[in-house]
Amino acid sequence: MWQEIGLELVKGIGKLFINPLFYVTICFAVLLGYVRVKRERRSFRTRILWGWTEAKRMFTDSWMYALILSILSTGIGLTLTTDWVVTFSIISAIIVVLFMYQIGSPIISAALAIGALWIGFKMNYSFSILNFNWVGDSKWVELSLPVSLIVGAAVIIEGLLIRKTGAESASPILEKSSRGLTSASYLSKRLWMLPVLSIVPGSVIPDFMPYWPQFTFGSETFAFVLFPVVIAFQQKARRTLPVNLYPKLGKAVITVGVATIGLSLIAYWLPIAAAITLALSALARIGVWIYFTVKERQGNYAVSPQDSGVMIAGVLPESPADKMGLVIGECIRKVNGRTVTNERELYEAIQINAAHCRLEVLDHQGEVRLRQHVIYRHDHHRLGLLVVR
Repeated sequence: MWQEIGLELVKGIGKLFINPLFYVTICFAVLLGYVRVKRERRSFRTRILWGWTEAKRMFTDSWMYALILSILSTGIGLTLTTDWVVTFSIISAIIVVLFMYQIGSPIISAALAIGALWIGFKMNYSFSILNFNWVGDSKWVELSLPVSLIVGAAVIIEGLLIRKTGAESASPILEKSSRGLTSASYLSKRLWMLPVLSIVPGSVIPDFMPYWPQFTFGSETFAFVLFPVVIAFQQKARRTLPVNLYPKLGKAVITVGVATIGLSLIAYWLPIAAAITLALSALARIGVWIYFTVKERQGNYAVSPQDSGVMIAGVLPESPADKMGLVIGECIRKVNGRTVTNERELYEAIQINAAHCRLEVLDHQGEVRLRQHVIYRHDHHRLGLLVVR
């Protein structure tokens, strides 16, 4: 018994590696890093993070969440259909390939997939891909409940990832302000992958576990499938410092995910409620993106040149500046006792005592703090600071 279930589980996991979305997402995560490094070198003559950072962290940031979601999905017995998984994967791949990361939340792809199954059923439409025959699903209403529960949890994970990693992955972009000053905005553009193990109509589990908890669609057999839930994210910080913006944005996204799960439970008494919840949640996630985008376009840049000192636009990891605890948005007023107002004066002042650099910094609360660091021969001669000029 367990050998057959184990074999079915291995086969289900193997299906991840035959899903084109898996490889498309990896390729575009690598491309994101390449484009970011190229932009940073053009603006600052150096990169901030390694070019493979996006591809590496696509899995390392999210594998624990994916494991927990898979355990919950299979443990509760949430049953999906192969048609929905294929449709969801196609829509997600299109979003990734077209760089439409503003609407890359899985709740949007999931709602569109349910909509496609409904339209296919109403129009009696079908097509074939290799050996797979896609048809509209007459039970799309019942399918909406397990979809909304799984994807609602994925949106909560999306919010947690944004809150935790959004600021540290934000890349500075030099722009001209309305006053003609060179200021910095910050673009966070990421891809995360959640390989989620779920149940689809198959042929092994019911033979040995007839009381497996499930949402049935009329089928009497079930199997495992591991499919990629891709989270595409893009948001620019301009008016607000990244360290302040992305935690707020993440909290708003988490709220959408919690509301999705809560409202979808009404489907136990009113089945259509889950489909309605998917549509409303997709609109809510788009609304979150629009709200923060419009808000960030209003007002002045948070990081722009200051008369009272040199504004920090970025800090290279493991650099002397990083070890001193300098962060984006702080203003360096004095270096080695000399007042500085631009980048040239900053580096000239460093040379006064290059072996032991002392800085007077104005932090985000407007308080002055002192930082110092012994600079060794192998250290970055510019402290590892990126500044607005």
